[in-house]
Formats: sequence, C-alpha cells, structure tokens
Amino acid sequence: MEKESSKSASTPMSEIFNERTSIRSTYSYEFNDRKSVMAVESCFQKVPKRHILVFLAFLGFCNVYALRVNLSVAIVAMTNNKTMIKGNETVIEPADFVWDSKVRGIVLGSFFYGYIVTQIPGGWFANKFGGKIIFGGGILGTALLTLLTPIATMWSVYFLVGIRVLQGLFEGVTYPAIQSIWSRWAPPMERSKLATFAFAGSYVGTFLSMPVCGLLAREVGWPSIFYVFGGIGVLWFIAWWYFVEDKPSEHPTIGHLELNYIQDTIGAIPEAQMTRPPIKSMLLSLPVWAIVAAHFSENWGFYTMLTDLPMFFKEVLGFDLFQAGVMSALPYIMMTISVIIGGQIADYLRSNGYLTTVQVRKLFNCTAFVLQVVFMVATAYTKTAVAAVTCLTIGVGFGGFAWAGFSVNPLDIAPQYASVIFGISNCIATIPGIISPSITGEIVTHGTAAEWQQVFYIAAAMYLIGAIIYGIFASGELQPWAGTPEYIVFPGEGTAPINQADTEEEEEEDDEEENKLS
Repeated sequence: MEKESSKSASTPMSEIFNERTSIRSTYSYEFNDRKSVMAVESCFQKVPKRHILVFLAFLGFCNVYALRVNLSVAIVAMTNNKTMIKGNETVIEPADFVWDSKVRGIVLGSFFYGYIVTQIPGGWFANKFGGKIIFGGGILGTALLTLLTPIATMWSVYFLVGIRVLQGLFEGVTYPAIQSIWSRWAPPMERSKLATFAFAGSYVGTFLSMPVCGLLAREVGWPSIFYVFGGIGVLWFIAWWYFVEDKPSEHPTIGHLELNYIQDTIGAIPEAQMTRPPIKSMLLSLPVWAIVAAHFSENWGFYTMLTDLPMFFKEVLGFDLFQAGVMSALPYIMMTISVIIGGQIADYLRSNGYLTTVQVRKLFNCTAFVLQVVFMVATAYTKTAVAAVTCLTIGVGFGGFAWAGFSVNPLDIAPQYASVIFGISNCIATIPGIISPSITGEIVTHGTAAEWQQVFYIAAAMYLIGAIIYGIFASGELQPWAGTPEYIVFPGEGTAPINQADTEEEEEEDDEEENKLS
C-alpha cells in the first residue's frame, strides 16, 4: 500500500482529471454498434443515466418544497376576509378560519415537528434499503397527505396540525436519502454540480408554487392548492420509480462505459460498513459540526423567509394575495440561479486544481453567508417596497452559493456515511423551522415595520455565526474514522477513491516486474 500511495501521490492531479475527462467524453458514442431500435428509445439510451437521475431528483425537490410551502400562501387566504363583487355591490365575506398570529405560527411550524424526527433514521434507512424507495416514498406519502389536507382542515385545526406533522415525517427522509444516491452515482469531480442542480429544485418549487398558489387561491379557492400539488407529486413518483435505480450496476439500460466511469472514479463502497456508521466519531468530529452549524444558519434564514415572506409583503408592503405570492417567489428565482452556477464553478475550480476542496467549500459557504448578513440588515432599514424586495431578493439569492459548500461537504469527508451525516445535520437544522415561525409570531403581533426589523436582525446574526464556525472548522479531507481498507482517496483532495483490490493486483504486478529486472 505504501508503494501505491507514493505512486498516486506522484501523479499530478491534472493528469488524473484529464483521464477522467477523456473517459467521460467517450461514453456517449458507445451505442453506435448496437442493433437498431426505435428512434425515441435510441435517443433516450444515449442520455447518461446519472443525468436522468439528477433531473428527476431536481423535479423531486421541486415537489418537496411545493408541498411544503403551499400552506404558507394558502393560510393567508384561509384567515383573511374576502372581497366579492356581486352585481353592483361589493360584499366582504368573513374568513373561513379565525386564527390569530400565534395559531398561524403553530400551524406553519407543525410540519417540522415530524420533519425533525425522521432525519437520522432516514439516512440509516437509505443506506439499508436504498435511496430510491426512501426518497420516492417520502415524497409520495407527503403528496397523498396533501390531498387530504382540505378535508382535515374543515374538520378541525388539530387535524390540520396532525396532517402537517405526518407530512414532515415523510419529507424528513428525502434529503438524507438523496445523499445515499449521490454516494453511488456522482463521480467525485461532478459532485458539486450534480448535487446542487438537484437541490436547486427546492427553490424552483418554491418560486413556482408561491404565485401559482396565490392564483389558485384567488381564482378557484384555497382547497385547490392542495389538490393540484398533491396530484403532481403522485405523478412524479410514477416517473421516479420507473426510471431510477439505487446503483449504476442495477440500471437495466446504463451503458458500460458510463458504468465503468462511475465505478472507477467512485471506487468501492463496502456495503457491510454502510449499516454501521461510526456515530460516536461523527459526533466528536469538528468538520461534521461545521456542516451542522452552516446548515442550521442557512435554514434559519431560509425558513424565516419561506414561512413569513407572504405575510410580510401583505402586511408591511401592502401587496394583495397574488402580488405577495409573486414577490415572495423572486428571492428563490435568484437562489435557483446561484445554486446551479455555484455548483458548476465549484467543480471547475476543484477539477482544474485552482483551489483545494476545502478552499472551495469555505469560499462559497462563508461568502454567501456574509453577503446575506449585509442584505438582511439592509432590509431592516429599507423605506420602500422596491428597496425591500431588492434587498431580500439579492440576500436570499446569494444563499444559493452556500449549497456548493456545506450540502456537498458530507460526500468529501465521509462518502459512504454521507446520508447519515446529512441526516444528523438536517435534524439539527430543522430546529429553525420549528421555532422560527413561532418566534416571528411572538414578535410580529401588529404587523409593523419595527417588529419585522427584529426578525431580520435575528436572521442576520445566525448567518454570521454560521460563517465563522464553518470558516474555522470545515474540512475537505476524508476523515480518519470514515476510511476503510476498500475506500481510499487520492492524497490531498479527499475526493476520488481507489479500489483496494485493484491496487493490490498492481502491486503484485510491479513486484513481478522488479524480480524479472533483478
């Protein structure tokens, strides 16, 4: 092993990456020698299967957040009086539900009581049973419960809270489960762009669902919000189940060159180790806690904006329901762009050797957080609606670059345990979703600008704390407790693993050649 390590260490990283690039550029031609098939099928076969996977994961996260945030818009329509024009008269109809700000905060926060419970189990289940069933099943369960939401709400607010808790239980497994899929499907130098592209679906789902929810509530009625998005979630699951497999080797139509490329660059992930994660070592690891701190900070600001922006735009800036939905969507359009661009740039910097993995992670994560601090504080002092929307759009949007940092980092420090680490991280990072809406409900009792200033100050402080902790303690190296004899990496990067069996065979061949020469 010492000989192999020295040989790997002496090999320039640029040569390794160039070799991978050449492999990647050839697999698209592998179908030329196959027997003729239908044109549509042939075109589909030529698409790399990991790209189909990431696109469906992108749509899956669109569903995850559409199903999560629909209540944030619907609750405005459910608890406000409605102005109706009948003939020549304007009639004001009372709200369907009379809930004060505290009750609204409990309803909006109830989702996270279930969400926090299944984070760590979700990572373990994904490793044991596969990310396909856990990720897909989590979204399917949430979609079915969404379809039941209007009926539950009509019965009692307690039934609504119960439905939201159950939805949280199902959605809680999705983020840890997708890490299990990336650990088997994402080549090391494509981790950032594949993972962040899928995660960008969260923000696409957010900014598409908010104005659509506002339009549905105004034109059709708030129950239609839950029927439409619940139905879309069920349709997505059918496509996910048909096209996706847990491992590249299990995919029936994957090309042999793409399969070899993925397996050669990722290496062997020992299945026996997958079900026995070193929890104690994880909990004592500072790089793990750096991920947790960054995730917590990002989620505090994100969940604060996610659940409260429609109310802020309506109460403080004076927008109507549909306008509030549209304005609430703008920050997430910016965030979608920054998430995707951030992942592309991060992998470019790593694969070309401009920055090390840890430098890339810290650069993107900490820069995003500092910029969010600046614009959150600026929002607190804005005097006009245009200025407030601009600051929030830019501030929340810059948060997308952080996802090229902390969200991909578990795959750097412990690829085979990435789903468990992300489960731990997302479990703790779910706490803001529970307490942030309630704190906002306690602070914003009259809907004044001064009350909302306090909300933005708290979010800015959380971002600053996260930037400091992540900047000091984050790592891009494979951690000692995450290494196994079958899973080692190129020195200095913590990215591309080598199969131990292959290296032993190469050592034996080298020894034989040396004996012949001697």
